[in-house]
Amino acid sequence: MITLNQLNSFSDQEAFSKLEQCCVSNTWINKMVQSRPFSSENEMIKTAASIWYNDCTIEDFKDAFTGHPKIGNVDSLKEKFAHTAEWAGNEQSKVTEANIETIEALAKANEFYEDKFGYIFIVSASGKSAKEMLAIVNSRLNHNIEDEIHVAMNEQHKITVIRLAKLIEDLPKNADLSSHLTTHALDTSIGVPAKNMIITLKGLRNNHWKPMSVGITNADGRIPDVLPPGKLLIPGIYTMTFNTADYYKNNNQNGFYPEASIQFEVTDSSHYHIPLLINPFGYSTYRGS
Repeated sequence: MITLNQLNSFSDQEAFSKLEQCCVSNTWINKMVQSRPFSSENEMIKTAASIWYNDCTIEDFKDAFTGHPKIGNVDSLKEKFAHTAEWAGNEQSKVTEANIETIEALAKANEFYEDKFGYIFIVSASGKSAKEMLAIVNSRLNHNIEDEIHVAMNEQHKITVIRLAKLIEDLPKNADLSSHLTTHALDTSIGVPAKNMIITLKGLRNNHWKPMSVGITNADGRIPDVLPPGKLLIPGIYTMTFNTADYYKNNNQNGFYPEASIQFEVTDSSHYHIPLLINPFGYSTYRGS
């Protein structure tokens, strides 16, 4: 771990070596090195996002993906999820070790993903169980090649920021690492958070709704990191789609609405929270805080 002042004072070569631990895209690293000195941790986070989204190309995104180990076989997944309850911490109240059926299905899904898109499955996996990861990858396998890269690039930057927080001392304390957009689903029919629900954020691209981010609600029914820190939605209309069909199926319920799609308008950089209150035969929403 280093301080921000140390990063600012390092030679270009030293700074490159440190930032390479967070993201291996040469374009991103070089532009971060050139952007020094950073006046604050917040400025660094904003600059990191700006470079990633404004200066990097699809090839740069794919370059960054190569910095992650491939997880596509049963043995590696068994090792990764051997102690799910331990590393998931307090996010889930009843987490058990992943069973072999889930592990095998996740291994196959990883292979299908790489065959279809040409790069490994990229997801910010912190705090997610094997079952949750399986639901996410299966959802993203429905995307076409052009759309999926936009989801994967967001996940990559979430990972980059997590690693920056491990690299820079006191960064979480001195920088705003919150998401511009968050969501929360509550099942009012049984009075509990709607956990393990897939939610997709969509934006307009070429006048068509396109996926931007795919997440799954935690034990509290929340997705706190719909977007990476420093990434702001440009003003416009967006849609958040809640996969209620699979949620009801997984909870042995019959629901009338297979999905709930909520359109909302972003006008500024303030925080947007989109909650959903659901029951099998109705749903409602409001702008939360």
